[in-house]
Amino acid sequence: MFNLTSPTILPKLFPCFTWSMKDKSDKVFLTFDDGPVPGVTRWVLSTLKQFNAKATFFCLGKNVKNNPDLYSEIIENGHSVGNHTFNHLKGWTSTAEEYTDDIKMAEEVIESRIFRPPYGKISPAQVALVRKKFNIIMWDVLTRDYDYKLTGEECLNNATTYIQPGSIVVFHDSYKAEKNLKYALPRTLEHIYNSGLKLSVL
Repeated sequence: MFNLTSPTILPKLFPCFTWSMKDKSDKVFLTFDDGPVPGVTRWVLSTLKQFNAKATFFCLGKNVKNNPDLYSEIIENGHSVGNHTFNHLKGWTSTAEEYTDDIKMAEEVIESRIFRPPYGKISPAQVALVRKKFNIIMWDVLTRDYDYKLTGEECLNNATTYIQPGSIVVFHDSYKAEKNLKYALPRTLEHIYNSGLKLSVL
C-alpha cells in the first residue's frame, strides 16, 4: 500500500498501523523482510553481531520451513521475528480469506504477534481480520535495497537521510537485495552509532 522513504501524512490517515516508535527517542529499529535464506541471512546476522546490534526479521513462512536452522539462529542471536505471510502474498490481489489463511500457515512455523504486509499492501477487510491477532508494523524509512535500478550508495542515502530517533527502517535479507544490502547495511549501522542512537527490536 505504501512505499515510504520519509514520513508523510499516511501515519495520520492510518493510525492503526505502527509506523515508527517515536516514544523510543534514543532508539532505531532495523527490520529485515523476506528471509531467511542461505548466505544472505547469515551474512546479516554476522554483520549485526559485529556492531552488537539487534534487529527484527519479518520472515516468510515458506523460507522458515525450508531453512529452520537459520530461523533458529535468528532467535538464538537475540533478534525478534515477525510474520510476513507464508508465500509473500500481495493483499490487493488476494481475498481476505486467502490472505488470512496464508498468515495462519506462516503461524505454524513463526511464533510472533507482529505482522508486516508484503509490499505494504493490505485491504481494509484484511486489516480488520489481521488486527485481531497482530500489531501491524509498517515503517518510516524504506531503503529500497531490492531495487536493481538503485546503487548501494543510493540505498545508503535513502536510509541515512531519513533515519531519526524512533525510526523503523526496512532492509531485505533476500537474494534480490543482496548487492545493495551488503553495501548499505554496515554503513547504516555506522551512521546510527555515530549519531548516538541505539538499535533495538520491536
